[in-house]
Amino acid sequence: MSGEKLQIIRTMHPKEKPDVNQVKFGTVFSDHMFKMNYTEDKGWHDPKIIPYQSVTLDPAAMIFHYGQTVFEGLKAYRTDDNQVLLFRPEQNLKRLNQSCSRLSMPSVDENEVLHYLKQLIALEREWVPQGEGNSLYIRPFMIATENNLSVNPSKCYTFMIILSPVAAYYPEGINPVRIYVEEKFTRAVKGGTGTAKTAGNYSAAYNAQDQATKLGFSQVLWLDGVEKKYVEEVGSMNVFFKVNGEVITPELNGSILEGVTRKSMIDLLRTWDIPVTERKISIDEIVQAYKAGQLEEAFGTGTAAVISPIGEMIWREEKLTINEGKTGELSKRLYETLTGIQTGQKVDTFNWTIKVQNLEEEPTV
Repeated sequence: MSGEKLQIIRTMHPKEKPDVNQVKFGTVFSDHMFKMNYTEDKGWHDPKIIPYQSVTLDPAAMIFHYGQTVFEGLKAYRTDDNQVLLFRPEQNLKRLNQSCSRLSMPSVDENEVLHYLKQLIALEREWVPQGEGNSLYIRPFMIATENNLSVNPSKCYTFMIILSPVAAYYPEGINPVRIYVEEKFTRAVKGGTGTAKTAGNYSAAYNAQDQATKLGFSQVLWLDGVEKKYVEEVGSMNVFFKVNGEVITPELNGSILEGVTRKSMIDLLRTWDIPVTERKISIDEIVQAYKAGQLEEAFGTGTAAVISPIGEMIWREEKLTINEGKTGELSKRLYETLTGIQTGQKVDTFNWTIKVQNLEEEPTV
């Protein structure tokens, strides 16, 4: 990184802050955004916080043609005493660089970008909504911007961070979802881009998700792309099963995204001395555990919902109703503990949260 001083340009036209309970997720954005550019000769340069605005790209920009893009998702939370906390942002930036490596994109200096992020949140702290479950969603992303139709990695990139105030994922409390086990389509395979947080992984899932939605299901449970046998992820979340007192989650195998919430859940379970294992688990093993009365809970984990309890799964037209379709005690405990840490209501013995201080730089405009 260049070590350039962060330039801050304030908007002349502040927006009216919305009631987050009245808007859809990811449709309203704050007053400012972060942006910096990369060129092969200069590296990353010109870091600035600017008024939220449209981006102009040449039609030959390589992002349009070859899909070189990565992104992250994390949140800022407002505490009862009006502090603003970030939850494990260094993990998201570490994963961002892992995604960049897989997509042949330049890495960023994680410490420097974390500083820029904290400055952006400090400037926009009034956009962090109050209210239980509400938060400021943070979307860092990088795109290839070189104007070139050659099938090679771009030599120019833009990195941006935008912010969106969002309501609680479950306004009435966490609710179990219905899951369709997908057998036809493939999300990712070992050696592919499944371990990267990149756009194509998500749009490739639309077909299966659309079909599941038409059948009345909330999410798709993905199986491995080779044998169509082993469980991988549920929707865009990692997945856990509680079987006969043991919590099992698919091991990271080269096609599964390493979730920050997943990592945090495993740490919590081990702290509580609850057996938790990362290993391959087949859909047949899940069905057998269900029939034996040993499948006690199942849930997905991710930034948006924290936990999505699975109340029902459909596998080859066979219905598996888990825990009578209700949220399990362990799912509830994990949800309440993690959200309590995120919002400062529970003691953070893990040092996972970072307090956002006041803005350090004076705006240049």
